[in-house]
Amino acid sequence: MIRIALIIIFAVVVTWLMHFVIRRVVNQIVTGVKKAQNADDTQALAASPLAAVRVVQRTRTLGSVLTNIVNVTVVVITIIAIVNNIDQSLIGSLALLSAAIGAGLGFGAQNIVKDVLNGLFMVIEDQLGVGDVVDVGPATGVVEKVGVRITQIRDVNGTLWFVRNGEILRVGNMSQGWARVIVDLAIPYDTDIDEMQDKLLETATTLAKEPKWRPRVLERPELWGLESISEDALVIRLVMKTRTSAKDDVARELRLRLKKTVDGMGVKLPALNTLVLTGFDGAASVGGAKPPRTKPVEVVNQAPRRGKIKRQPKPPIDPKDTP
Repeated sequence: MIRIALIIIFAVVVTWLMHFVIRRVVNQIVTGVKKAQNADDTQALAASPLAAVRVVQRTRTLGSVLTNIVNVTVVVITIIAIVNNIDQSLIGSLALLSAAIGAGLGFGAQNIVKDVLNGLFMVIEDQLGVGDVVDVGPATGVVEKVGVRITQIRDVNGTLWFVRNGEILRVGNMSQGWARVIVDLAIPYDTDIDEMQDKLLETATTLAKEPKWRPRVLERPELWGLESISEDALVIRLVMKTRTSAKDDVARELRLRLKKTVDGMGVKLPALNTLVLTGFDGAASVGGAKPPRTKPVEVVNQAPRRGKIKRQPKPPIDPKDTP
């Protein structure tokens, strides 16, 4: 009994030490990132470069996964040590029993291995992290915990979803990089479209320049123009590139100000039933109105070599001379 008690005490101490090391490493990494970005808490990193935020989230997620692995490993080793201390002959019987159970549950174990490996790769490849807003198919919400086999996601209604890592075939992460606010505004067909576009763009630009909203907006607003034309309405699309954490707030404020602008012009908006761009239609303007920036190609004029006659370009053919 004394040996069993010592084994349990040793297991508890080892578990505590491993947890202490994991917490220490995680805290050092997170604290280092905060000091480098001059931030007091993780939420303040929203105004810092994306890499800093991703390092903090991925470090905490890996810490949670490693903690779970330590717990499972220590428990299994402790049970084997206790059984071996009680009766060494039980180890052989336990091995045979484990082999029989493993053969019978082989197909079920495949799913467990799939869940574990998929969860590790999702964290290592930075597909998601604690605090990210993700869409994994079965559930959409904020990631609260990434375990060895289960990922916990809290949706907007407060429901906590437990999703098996092996069942996650795709991950749509809405917390990485940047977000885009898209507002489709339907106006009457007989409206002066040039004046309307100028007013809408002016309203969005004023919003982006205000001190309260300037840190949340990444680029100047863009007016992509007419998205559709019908006998009832013209649909104008206005977009704004924002930080991922501020997309909803900026969208609500932008819609409110656009509504006031339209009311001030005395324009009554028509009914807009449904306007949804899908597939290639929706992705055609993913780059916005701005073309990709490329460096100019330098042209080097080389002198003609000696002994070769430089050919003169042929004069253009007059269309009147052709039959």
